Amino acid sequence: MPTIVGEIKRHFRDHTWDLHVPRRIQQLRTQVRASRRELNLTLGGRSPTVAEIAAHSRLSEEDVLLGMEALDSYSALSLDAELSAAEDGYSLRDTLGQIEAGFDLVVYREAVRPQLMRLPERERRILYLRFFCDMTQSRIAEELGISQMHVSRLIHRTCERIHQRVDVERRRERAPATAA
Repeated sequence: MPTIVGEIKRHFRDHTWDLHVPRRIQQLRTQVRASRRELNLTLGGRSPTVAEIAAHSRLSEEDVLLGMEALDSYSALSLDAELSAAEDGYSLRDTLGQIEAGFDLVVYREAVRPQLMRLPERERRILYLRFFCDMTQSRIAEELGISQMHVSRLIHRTCERIHQRVDVERRRERAPATAA
């Protein structure tokens, strides 16, 4: 009999929660819920405080708070569910952040920085003048005493080389670590 009851409890514990909640927290939830129910009957309709629940259930206030938090974790709300105080159709989805358009650019710039430091001085200077000083290829060619076409080729070749190196490093970082 105890084995069957244990298996049934385990099934409900492991399969009825929308989110995985550790067993300890599930047990705290059960204790807090029972204590809260008993105290509601004796307090004349007033909701018990965290300290009262803690004293009644012989738990710490921190454990009571964890259990109370788990009371709301048994089932998950849909992101499209309206918030209770919202009369204008405001939903949980409206509270979520969005992907920042410039975030990938920042990450990529940081990945490019070490590659720029490895470039020969002339290539680094050409890229600096073109992309940071916003100079035209013709103006850069004049300043360096080379043709505009040569500047164009150097920019293209250098950018391509940096791009390839960054891609190689990103692939290397994403590759799963092999066991030694």
